[in-house]
Amino acid sequence: MFPTGKKFRQSRKTVAGIAGATTAALVLAGCGGDSGDGDSAEGGLDKVSVQLDYQVRGNHGMFYVADELGYFEDEGIDVEEIKTGTGSPDALRIVGTGRADFGFGDLPSLVTARSQDVPVTALAAVNQTSPLAMCTVKDENRLRSIDDLKGMTAGIHAAGSTFIFYQALLAANGLDRDDLKEVSVTPPYENYLIQGKVDTVPCYIDAEVPQLEDAAGGEGSLDVLLGSEHGYEGYGSGLFTSDDMVENDPDLVQRFTNAYIKAFAYVEKNPDKTAEILADSSPELSDKADLFERQLQADIDHTFTSDVTEKHGLGAMDRQVWQATIDTLADQDVLKGGTPDVQDVHEEKFVEKAARSGAGSGAGNDAGN
Repeated sequence: MFPTGKKFRQSRKTVAGIAGATTAALVLAGCGGDSGDGDSAEGGLDKVSVQLDYQVRGNHGMFYVADELGYFEDEGIDVEEIKTGTGSPDALRIVGTGRADFGFGDLPSLVTARSQDVPVTALAAVNQTSPLAMCTVKDENRLRSIDDLKGMTAGIHAAGSTFIFYQALLAANGLDRDDLKEVSVTPPYENYLIQGKVDTVPCYIDAEVPQLEDAAGGEGSLDVLLGSEHGYEGYGSGLFTSDDMVENDPDLVQRFTNAYIKAFAYVEKNPDKTAEILADSSPELSDKADLFERQLQADIDHTFTSDVTEKHGLGAMDRQVWQATIDTLADQDVLKGGTPDVQDVHEEKFVEKAARSGAGSGAGNDAGN
């Protein structure tokens, strides 16, 4: 778990800075003995937690920007924790069972979770098309067409979003898993590619690809075959919450979505500043600003926007795309508990209301950082 940017800034305050507070503020701070929960000191803000799918990367920036620039606070929200994770399936279960209030993860994995009665609902589609791809080290194996995969040794992890993608991509292009040699690998399985133990792996262009390029010889050292350009239809990752939150505290869900979409607009226009905010959020991330910016640029170039977002704003969702996502998963027989209906997996009203309120505009040049 990493602290949010606000909490990290607070931890770095100097004694001199604290001493510079006004006498009145110090007196007020000392008069809150009745409120043991601290709500008074926070101005009555609603406290929430966020569960990420994995370690911090560029497209997690909306949470950190909204915290750093005060968008959450403007909506009456205090994000107490932004917790890193071990994959989308776990993040979905954590939010679905109420151990975190909001989450970020792979939306096709949300469909599979719903089929297994995990009560989670998508609020915004961050990746309008999937950022998943098949990757090779160019000097070792060229990957210029889908047929080039035939005969390659693929590193697969038979759980989570990458395996679903891998199966669906092959099926969409008339390939069989027997057309490749498969090796079971464990995360971080991309290392197997760099070490030459496998020829190809599924990879996220907005996560592993920049890191893999650095390890393989720099920009352009990989061949990257995007699933979205080869028949793999469906969303990538997005914002979600539990059914319980939607049903019992829709006002909080709306306010959180407002802040998130406003931050999304900032992130799209300011990948460099977003990368700095992410790097400043924790000492462990302090040297990763360049990586975060490259990850974000991949999303800006390929996944953040679509015809739907041009009409309805960032994060907007479309029933036809959701249906394509569900159909793809159903065709791969991964919905073991039954196939959910489109209306079961998403609530578009929150992001639509955020767009109508102007939450996604005017955030690009905020000087709050």
